[in-house]
Amino acid sequence: MSQRSSSTAAVALGLALLAAPNVARGQSAPEYGPARGTLLIVGGGSLRDAGITEKFIELAGGKDAKIVVVPTAGGNKNQDGSLKVYKEEDALRSWKARGLTHVTLLHTADPKVANTPEFVKPIAEASGIWFEGGRQWNLVDSYANTLAEREFHRVLERGGVIGGSSAGATIQGDFLVRGAIEGNTQIVAPEPEHHKGFAFLRKSAIDQHINTRNRWDDIVPLIKDQPDLLGIGLSENTAIVVKGDTFEVIGAWKVAVHDNTRIYQPWEKPYYVLSVGDVYNMKTRRIEKFGIGAAPAAANPESRQTSNGGTRRQAGATATAPAAAPAASAGSR
Repeated sequence: MSQRSSSTAAVALGLALLAAPNVARGQSAPEYGPARGTLLIVGGGSLRDAGITEKFIELAGGKDAKIVVVPTAGGNKNQDGSLKVYKEEDALRSWKARGLTHVTLLHTADPKVANTPEFVKPIAEASGIWFEGGRQWNLVDSYANTLAEREFHRVLERGGVIGGSSAGATIQGDFLVRGAIEGNTQIVAPEPEHHKGFAFLRKSAIDQHINTRNRWDDIVPLIKDQPDLLGIGLSENTAIVVKGDTFEVIGAWKVAVHDNTRIYQPWEKPYYVLSVGDVYNMKTRRIEKFGIGAAPAAANPESRQTSNGGTRRQAGATATAPAAAPAASAGSR
């Protein structure tokens, strides 16, 4: 090999290493969340005064960021069978009211359309994607295994953010909770094509509205049957911000973590409850920081007293549903 060729190869290798993700620099790739980018996964509700929408806009790059809003979970067809049409003025009103200058509505009921370069162009240019609520199987029917789904993942690869509430939260998981066409009370859909989410958060199953609809225990059988899944139940007006294998709870209320690798006592629920500000590591299955900012003890910490008189423990804690919760929101998810 000539000296010039050797130099060229060395430069190319150096550029490749600089462009590669952290795993190329000796760091292991995340097991659950994205290697780059952020997920904002919300349990439904109005999101009023919770700081969640503001956090999403911040993560996307601010009010001038290119943001795509996907309303598809709200339905692909009307009751009479006609295709549902989303009016941009209505769907984007609340976003534009926040001062966003580059927000785009994106919807199709046809996966063939979702598989075209023209349709996905706004996704390819976006730094933020937001999935609205509704029924999560509509998102699967429109975008699963299409160019659009691949471009959603590339938003994260570019360091962007994907957010969503209610159905827009569940679709981010690996297993599609409540994906049945006939109703939202079945945790596992009878139709196999509605078992798989978009897996932005791998090896997970995400439920929502757990406080206002008393869904705290609903995914317990699923996690028992599929112990490789990490179950996450989200209260309304509450979210997790996922970076790599860790997430932080933000918003108004509680998050239930269904961890089947832990041994629970007979009197305990098979999940534990996190509060706002808690930071959780999905790979190690440990709480890394409590919401008050104090780091938990290194091993087998004793339960500590919370401000409302309850107790909280390190992973594997006794989990009881909180006594009070915000009022339920309308709609079916």
